Amino acid sequence: MAAPLVCTRFSDNYELKEELGKGAFSVVRKCIQKHTGLEFAAKIINTKKLSARDFQKLEREARICRKLQHPNIVRLHDSIQEELFHYLVFDLVTGGELFEDIVAREFYSEADASHCIQQILESVNHCHTNGVVHRDLKPENLLLASKVKGAAVKLADFGLAIEVQGEQQAWFGFAGTPGYLSPEVLKKEPYGKPVDIWACGVILYILLVGYPPFWDEDQHRLYAQIKAGAYDYPSPEWDTVTPDAKNLINQMLTVNPAKRVTADAALKHPWICYREKVASAVHRQETVDCLKKFNARRKLKGAILTTMLATRNFSSRSIATNKKGEGSQVKESTESNTTLEDDDVREDKKGTVDRSSTVIAKDAEGNVGTPPPSPALSSSSVGSVLGCFKSSSSTSFGSKTNNKLSIVVTANPQNVMAQARKQEIVKITEQLIESINNADFEGYTKICDPHMTAFEPEALGNLLEGMEFHKFYFDHESVLTVLGKNRGINTTVLNPTVHLLGDDAACIAYIILVQYIDKQGVPRSHQYEETRVWHRRDNKWQNVHSHRSASVASTSSAFSPSAISK
Repeated sequence: MAAPLVCTRFSDNYELKEELGKGAFSVVRKCIQKHTGLEFAAKIINTKKLSARDFQKLEREARICRKLQHPNIVRLHDSIQEELFHYLVFDLVTGGELFEDIVAREFYSEADASHCIQQILESVNHCHTNGVVHRDLKPENLLLASKVKGAAVKLADFGLAIEVQGEQQAWFGFAGTPGYLSPEVLKKEPYGKPVDIWACGVILYILLVGYPPFWDEDQHRLYAQIKAGAYDYPSPEWDTVTPDAKNLINQMLTVNPAKRVTADAALKHPWICYREKVASAVHRQETVDCLKKFNARRKLKGAILTTMLATRNFSSRSIATNKKGEGSQVKESTESNTTLEDDDVREDKKGTVDRSSTVIAKDAEGNVGTPPPSPALSSSSVGSVLGCFKSSSSTSFGSKTNNKLSIVVTANPQNVMAQARKQEIVKITEQLIESINNADFEGYTKICDPHMTAFEPEALGNLLEGMEFHKFYFDHESVLTVLGKNRGINTTVLNPTVHLLGDDAACIAYIILVQYIDKQGVPRSHQYEETRVWHRRDNKWQNVHSHRSASVASTSSAFSPSAISK
């Protein structure tokens, strides 16, 4: 490809189009190159808000991306520095995440997994050949070029990448994502290119069975597993995986980095080179089923963890509270997709983390200490976390749910887009509550993810998944409708708080007050807290998780008529 055109201003060469995503200091927008008509993605960084250290890292990322030109890497086509903004022009990648694409396929085999990891290894080998270590290989950074079947896998996000000389091993700081960290990083030993191969081994393991090789709700036990290389191949799911596939994983997940296979050698492994003869071509439905759950958990838990770390503002009911002077530590799940880095903590004046991926940091040249802890997110506690958000936000509304909810927002001129997105979350929440009030199960299912999880008082602390629980109450909703017509029901939403979790996820917490007349003609009321997590797919918001507390006056379901039939 020809060298990028040199121009003084971004607008000389490109025309900006719609927004694709947004971070704390940057926004990504589609753009069209004027002289070719080609579409690209422009990452626009507000350099006025960057510290000197942040600016150095931006320059490092641009420098690294400029020298990486490979079919399996999201390519940087242009880098333009202006007075207030820095523009990075990348490939426009439209296929979404590799792992999300796999679960949508009608057929997925071991041979398909071989083809996926081959493309990942090709990108890693290109990086290593050019003296670059990615340091944050994980599913979120593996994208597809387009939605066309067989589209190329693209490695993205070089924000943590570093440059090394040859096979240099040194301590470059604690960086990566918990479940994909290598033993040498966790031991705070010198490291280099082999850390990427270890992460590839973890990814390949997941590609074959749909769950990770190292897993524990407790961060310290998780890290102990990784440092010991303590993984296995349990039956029955691994019984159908060929020995060659396991052999490649073993070579990648070798604790000693000096003995770990290189990217170039891994590409020459028979399971990759001769996949037609070696890799099984049988459909792996159980892997797809497990991967669906894995995708849902990592996105939900990653989003919640991001919110917890960013807001720093929870009620006393939070599952883990760090009190001043106690130095208490909390857990972190291996399923978290939150990036950790020990040289990158930055907060703006409002106390929000300046990286959309939530980076935990210290000074790389200072005392690193132990890897930064973060909150526990076990499947039994996610709902507790969601149910206890409190905020001093100025966003508030309260009115009957069978009418349009009014919302009063004290708008920050610098954050108009965020406020607009909060309005959007309020609107979709309003639609969901209306579908419940109207006993409209069809409308409800259109708004909710089919695999939606929930914590409900009736479930006695168990995490529910799917729509069957909700359908039961909708099937008996006619009783509630009749009672409502005869005696009157007033539903009011109080004190809502919206937390934005990046561009495609959000959490809203509120109180619902139900007022009614009982059989004796006495006015009564019930009140409960509810929290919902929303995720946007293909420009459509879906409720992926809800948590509801027991009613102050009754433990009857929000769907059930028992609360007002007394």
